[in-house]
Amino acid sequence: MKPYLLAITIIFLGINSVRSQEDLLNELEQVTQEESYEQPAFKAMKIGNLQSTKVAAKGDMYMYVSHRFGTLKDGLTTFFGFDNANTKIQLVYGIYDGIQIGLARESIRKTYSSHIKAKIIGQSKDFPVNIVGYATANIRTDIRKQQYPLLEFGDRMNYATQLLISKRFSNSFSFELAPTYVRQNLVLEPFQKHDQVALGAGGRMKVSKRMSVNVDYVYNLSRHKNSIYNNPLTFGLDIETGGHVFQLLFSNAQSTNEPGFISNAEGKWFEDVFFGFNIVRVF
Repeated sequence: MKPYLLAITIIFLGINSVRSQEDLLNELEQVTQEESYEQPAFKAMKIGNLQSTKVAAKGDMYMYVSHRFGTLKDGLTTFFGFDNANTKIQLVYGIYDGIQIGLARESIRKTYSSHIKAKIIGQSKDFPVNIVGYATANIRTDIRKQQYPLLEFGDRMNYATQLLISKRFSNSFSFELAPTYVRQNLVLEPFQKHDQVALGAGGRMKVSKRMSVNVDYVYNLSRHKNSIYNNPLTFGLDIETGGHVFQLLFSNAQSTNEPGFISNAEGKWFEDVFFGFNIVRVF
């Protein structure tokens, strides 16, 4: 059995053990009599890798712990990627209603990041979609003057800006589009553009009261035809377990930062896949 099939089998065998847990976010289970679907389109702040239109409420703090293990194709040599894990810890705080800020640190390229996310307008009887703005700045700390003698602080910086547009079509299905701009001051390939434009899309299908299947994909329109990197495709399963949302993910990108996975997804599906998970805790 291929490693990624083995991992998928293990995950789905364990699903039934969490079906009896308490509901974390009851707001998604409330249905208005008019069925206008004004509740949040997504349960977590990320669909998989792609940002969702969910924004922290004022005064709420979220802690995200994200793991992306190494490639599954290495099998038992690295215990299906366990030895080469990428870890990200992120704190998110709602400073006002509809505005959140966050700080994070990711193992890959020893990257520190900050972000701001703001709700522009919400879906209602009078407006058909949710619109949210998102911007992030990333600082690479792995590069040294010995590698790049002319290195300046600005060369360590990467940025991404997204306009997130989602619609909750029913109690079970939500969909999102994410026009994206990425700026990489130091590119990993000599022919890669510093300024890149991409379009992301993602969706959520609820399969039970506490579980949903999620998919997201980002097409980088600025990728050079000779690039070794690929467009990121991520499949996920959201599970509510009491005070947590638990996201199990398979992706061809190991980084969880937008400039990382949009520009530099290193894997190919069915050849080089990374298993991972996000644990979300609300305070």
